[in-house]
Amino acid sequence: MTELKKAIDQISKDRGIDRDLLVDTLEEAVRSSVIRKYGENLDVEVSYNDEQGEIEVYQFKVVVEDDDVADPAAEICLSDAKAIDPNVVLEDEMGFKLAVEDLGRIAAQSAKQVIIQRMRDAEQEIIYEEYKDRKGEIISGIIQRRDRAGWIINLGRTEALLPKEEQIPRERYKRGDRVQAFIIEVLPSGRGPQIIVSRTHGEYMKALFAREVPEVSDGTVKIVGVSRDPGSRAKVAVVSKDRDVDPVGACVGIRGSRIQNIVQELRGERIDIVVWNPEIATYAANALSPARVTRISVDEDEKSLEVVVTDDQLNLAIGRKGQNVKLAAKLLGWKIDIFTESRFHEVNASKKFLEQLASVAEIHVDNIISAGFGSMEQLAEADDAAIDAIAGMTPAKRDDLRAALKLMGAFAKPEETTSDEEADTGAADAEVQEASETAPTDTDSAPTEDAQKPDEA
Repeated sequence: MTELKKAIDQISKDRGIDRDLLVDTLEEAVRSSVIRKYGENLDVEVSYNDEQGEIEVYQFKVVVEDDDVADPAAEICLSDAKAIDPNVVLEDEMGFKLAVEDLGRIAAQSAKQVIIQRMRDAEQEIIYEEYKDRKGEIISGIIQRRDRAGWIINLGRTEALLPKEEQIPRERYKRGDRVQAFIIEVLPSGRGPQIIVSRTHGEYMKALFAREVPEVSDGTVKIVGVSRDPGSRAKVAVVSKDRDVDPVGACVGIRGSRIQNIVQELRGERIDIVVWNPEIATYAANALSPARVTRISVDEDEKSLEVVVTDDQLNLAIGRKGQNVKLAAKLLGWKIDIFTESRFHEVNASKKFLEQLASVAEIHVDNIISAGFGSMEQLAEADDAAIDAIAGMTPAKRDDLRAALKLMGAFAKPEETTSDEEADTGAADAEVQEASETAPTDTDSAPTEDAQKPDEA
């Protein structure tokens, strides 16, 4: 076996490159070198002789009349051709073997560069084919270096990019750290396939559960949805296809063994397992755990929920910096407004009064609310111009509305015996409701004893 044949076989084995592809690359490289040395008009054929283990190069010339030779590199006169082959006739093609050694050092170097480049391209193509169908898998690699886009992870034969926006906040790496990530994109590139990975993607959470929980892997337990605040907290909605299998118990594992492996991989990210339910109200109550929900009003058209909790459950329902309600809303894909019991009764009472006023004025209550009036008191204090701006309002209807306001105000006054302390409490509840998605509250701490005890007279 010649050195060339040994080299082809060794490269094919070590790099995993198809042998025929290597041979084609070698032939093309030699052909390019011959053309570069002798010119574009040269008609050559390059082939690899596997038995001899060598490259064979043939130059072809067309037989022409003795006086018609215009290009000696492409034509040969009839008399010279007959001296080589007596049976040759005009317009025949004659092949002449060229010695590869005659190409010279520069041509040989050029052929070598072409071979190296083609081998790299072939290797990158193999890597791309290997990874292009692995989108959605978890991979493991070594942190290699950092660049402007993020961290470069060494996967062995290739590299992956962990962009800044796909990193868990406050998670720190150093060179040599082993890290796991989720493949979200594999893109072809001139410098090799670009593999983009993530540690914050919701599908990464699903993949971790599929790896740690056999019931998820075999489809007995299905993960319906995931919402994450990466590195801090997550909610995972699950449902079981088998009545005998508890989806929460399966995901948690004995003494929390399964879910702890996932929490550890995500650097302590807290995970709430939520039981999915086709009834949106029940599903929402589960999603807002650990808070206990009193009642839920559903608006299918607006895809919004009004959730009522007792006063001592408000902090748990909203969560620290609104985290609990935000994650629940993201999991459901619905808007969630949270009210305390006391605030809910206030709002309902106001709306009831407004409905009565709207009935007297013979307009729709939504017209009043849309004009910015949320209570009877606001209407009583408004001037005629503001009331006339209500859709459907006329001077006659305004007079009827004014009369009704005076009458309802007279009946309401004897009942307005709320103490200053109770008024302050109601105002505080209203402020909490309005800032429920922005106010920083502590979802990790249970309600204080003072909040749970009845007021002592």
